[in-house]
Amino acid sequence: MRPAWSSCVTCGLRGGVLLQVARSGSKLSDNQLRQSRKTLRTAVMYLYLLGLLVLYYLYRWIRELPRVPDRGSKYVYITGCDSGFGNLLARHLDKQGFRVIASCFTEKGEEDLKKSCSSNLITTHLDVRSKDSVAKVAAMIKDKVGERGLWAVVNNAGVATPSAPCDWLTIDDYKSMLDVNLNGVIAVTLSVLPLIKKARGRVVNVASVFGRISVTGGPYTVSKYGVEAFNDSLRLNMAPFGVKVLCIEPGFFKTNVTDAGILSRSVKTLWDRLPQEVRDDYGTEYLPKALDVLKDKVTKISDGDLMKVVSCMEHAVSAVRPRTRYSPGWDAKLFWLPLSYMPSCVSDFIMSKEAIPVAKQIQ
Repeated sequence: MRPAWSSCVTCGLRGGVLLQVARSGSKLSDNQLRQSRKTLRTAVMYLYLLGLLVLYYLYRWIRELPRVPDRGSKYVYITGCDSGFGNLLARHLDKQGFRVIASCFTEKGEEDLKKSCSSNLITTHLDVRSKDSVAKVAAMIKDKVGERGLWAVVNNAGVATPSAPCDWLTIDDYKSMLDVNLNGVIAVTLSVLPLIKKARGRVVNVASVFGRISVTGGPYTVSKYGVEAFNDSLRLNMAPFGVKVLCIEPGFFKTNVTDAGILSRSVKTLWDRLPQEVRDDYGTEYLPKALDVLKDKVTKISDGDLMKVVSCMEHAVSAVRPRTRYSPGWDAKLFWLPLSYMPSCVSDFIMSKEAIPVAKQIQ
């Protein structure tokens, strides 16, 4: 049985067709009548699809509303809280009543958080590259949470430099970023995983839309692809234990990762150390054009509303039924993710059109 609203829509569309015929004062031929019916069926089909889409999003919204109870007894461990997403998330969850353990790389980061948050928030120094530092924080957390376990860890710490064309870099450049963005995520997660299993909690990994498509050289996209792979394997491994593993894949937002000043200084440093042969390959105009792209395009497309990402992180931590993946940012939803599903020849063509030309380009 069709729903009443669809019958009304069908009748309305049919009436519209008949009214058009009446107004024209002419009689439809058999071909015209068949064509009108075909158009009517197509319109009804699209309305059905639109209705189903609306119902799906309404169902998902209602399903994702419930939040976990007893937040005051749930500890959340966040890395990279000096600034950006981690800093905002620590403040946000603290206001919501969670027991936040905010790790910072600098003393200033710790002091600023202490001043702006409640006495329930705990700050600690953490260098995710150091085994000793990771183990020390994990031991402290174990003492704090006791038999309740750790409700969530949010792997947010990350860096974006050095980033440049691959042939500008050394293996040490790759290692320095992978130690933070990938190995740091794995080390922190494994250090507290037994506590999360005890609480049947969750692991939230902050990757990037560039963990889905690689459009720039250097270790950043390599590290984020690695985070995606670790996230997926961990999600499957932990499912039998009731542990949820979620991934955040932001687009461009105004943080240190997209800061034009930081990126520009890094690019200049890398250019200055290049052999003359490589500089000649790219040409003297390449560097100023690259700096212009960072200053103009990256700055313009970066969203200043960091709460779009923080809200996704908060939902991953606090929702009874969190999503497996979150992709905050319109650039992520409407450009980067669709581009990642396209054939390589198509995505390569699109990105090559936006690439800075090199001096010794093969035609």
